Amino acid sequence: MRTFRLYGGFLGAAEVMTKPVGLTAAWWQVLGAVLREPLPVSGIAREMSLTRQSVQRIADLLVERGLAEYLPNPAHKRAKLLRPTGEGYSAVRRLTAAQHAFTNRVSSRVDVDELRTTLAVMERLIAALDEEGL
Repeated sequence: MRTFRLYGGFLGAAEVMTKPVGLTAAWWQVLGAVLREPLPVSGIAREMSLTRQSVQRIADLLVERGLAEYLPNPAHKRAKLLRPTGEGYSAVRRLTAAQHAFTNRVSSRVDVDELRTTLAVMERLIAALDEEGL
């Protein structure tokens, strides 16, 4: 139950941060997945442990609102690649100050060594889930 409480708190904070720039937490998550390189919807879904259908719905909304665009995928004729537009990159950049302020406020209440340990444990848990095929 604690995991769900933590997830809910982070999701709530993300909704507060994204609203002023015209995004939602879910839109931010999908845009964040393609900031470095365009990916197909199925790749975003795999990376984020989301359903392909939910990512497809969000990707279509992002494209409709001019925050992302579909590109041809040389590796797959039908599975187009998603990438942010200039407006999408700009929206994510406008979140940086709020995200850093929130992160600094919350993390200042936890010892830096505890944060490092938490990150290491999270990475091991993610690897275990990957091994389970989840």
